[in-house]
Amino acid sequence: MIKINLLNSVTERQGGAVVAVDRKVGSAGTRLLMMSLAVAFLFVTVVAWDIISTQMAKADAEAQLEDQKRIAAELEVVMKEQKELEEKITAIDARIEAIKKLRAAQAGPVAVLEAMRERIAMVPGLYLQSIEQAGEVVTIKGNSPDESVVTQFGRSLEFSGGLFENLNIETQRQEVQNQMVTPNATNPEAGKMNVVNFTINAAYKPAKAAGAPGLNPTTASAAPVVNPAAPVQVAKN
Repeated sequence: MIKINLLNSVTERQGGAVVAVDRKVGSAGTRLLMMSLAVAFLFVTVVAWDIISTQMAKADAEAQLEDQKRIAAELEVVMKEQKELEEKITAIDARIEAIKKLRAAQAGPVAVLEAMRERIAMVPGLYLQSIEQAGEVVTIKGNSPDESVVTQFGRSLEFSGGLFENLNIETQRQEVQNQMVTPNATNPEAGKMNVVNFTINAAYKPAKAAGAPGLNPTTASAAPVVNPAAPVQVAKN
């Protein structure tokens, strides 16, 4: 019988193949080719990753830019609304201030008359002809048969808790005819009497006297009580 050793044959063949592969790999050209392929693969991989990461960063930046634009638009709307509200508040404040000034202007002459009424009631025998108010300056004109009455009235204005300041009183005596007495041939001087005409200039300061006791310069409830024959006229320039 013939015996064939197949194991040795396979081993020998395999060993030869390995040697052939080693020879091919060990050659300089093959090594250069494999290194070139590896470098090329790494380069492509790095470039691809760089492109992908750049695209992702660009998309993220664009998303953030859109968010910032949206926030800026919302902020612009809020600022516009705030500006409109500020303009409305300013307009309302201006209206309130105008109303206050109008009320103060309307209450001014009435308050002056009320202040005069309070003081005239304390000095009987005083007759007013006119009261004129120009800003803070009040001019009072009238007469009285008794000069002491004029002096007493001036003092009531001077000591008014700051309501009237910087008083200037001018007086002038005048002889007038009493309308209730008719002169005759026997007594031509009948009915003649001396009166004291006065003019008082003063500064009207209701704000300074607002807290003074017994005074309420900004409120008036009645017209001044004076002689019906000599009505009071109030003029405001």
